[in-house]
Amino acid sequence: MPLSPPAGETVPISAPLLVHCQNLSKNFNGKPAVAGLDLDIPPRICFGLLGPNGAGKTTTLRMLLGQSPRSGGTLEIFGQDIELNRRQIRQRTGIVPQADNLDPDFTVEENLRMYGSYFRLPTHEMDRRIPQLLDMVELSARATDRIDTLSGGLKRRLTLARALVNEPEFLVLDEPTTGLDPQARHMIWSLLHRMKRNGKTILLTTHYMEEAERLCDQLMIIDNGTLLAQDSPTGLIRKYCESDVLEIRGGIPKEAMGRLPPSCRTEHAGESLYIYSNHAKPLLELAQGLPDTACLHRHSGLEDVFLRLTGRELRG
Repeated sequence: MPLSPPAGETVPISAPLLVHCQNLSKNFNGKPAVAGLDLDIPPRICFGLLGPNGAGKTTTLRMLLGQSPRSGGTLEIFGQDIELNRRQIRQRTGIVPQADNLDPDFTVEENLRMYGSYFRLPTHEMDRRIPQLLDMVELSARATDRIDTLSGGLKRRLTLARALVNEPEFLVLDEPTTGLDPQARHMIWSLLHRMKRNGKTILLTTHYMEEAERLCDQLMIIDNGTLLAQDSPTGLIRKYCESDVLEIRGGIPKEAMGRLPPSCRTEHAGESLYIYSNHAKPLLELAQGLPDTACLHRHSGLEDVFLRLTGRELRG
């Protein structure tokens, strides 16, 4: 089975598209939640959909899964219209929802069997798949445990295993690691890397920029239901941010700011000042005159891109 490309590299444009959306739109009470979105996902990559709260991410996912009819545009998955072929597409798709919806009345293994029955999987096939899935997510020893005995991280691992019961080609994950501790988050990342190596196509939403940088080959940033930017993580950083940034907490003398070259760009957020430059030297010279606890020099990252495009103001 072909391996997925390394993160940051794209599948050749000649590859057939697994997801194709053109001018996709969704209106609620006459107001656009998604407005003319174009979205193409080739196979065997991890594609990230980013945006602040209310940007239209969940609405877009619901249309892609056939859970909400589109108001306009084209939406095809596996070359089929989702609204006309939802059942066939669903058979080939695995879903990890934002909130855990495991059945608390059943054990770990029973949850997987119940889910497999929705796809009419024969008993002998579930007997083969379920032990493999439990082993993959390291839950074999908890197979007979009830759901209410599991931690949040274990529940997320089980939800991921459940999404794989039908051996899908396409995985859709809505904020798969929200609320997890760092150890559980890294475990999920490792599992998703394995899925990609096994040829799965992954679409995920996340608020963790580190997660998006680590997992995604391509990223789309949306806001107010429209496209702001799309590229690989490194491509977005190169395109929208300078290479270096100096974070300064608290005030800074005006004469120090006056010594910065005009090419430096500044952003304010509360009591913090961010100074961006493609040259580290002026930032390091400025930092030398400030307490170590008041400033931090680092390379720009995806979070800088996200905040530049969507703003630093809090969303409801």
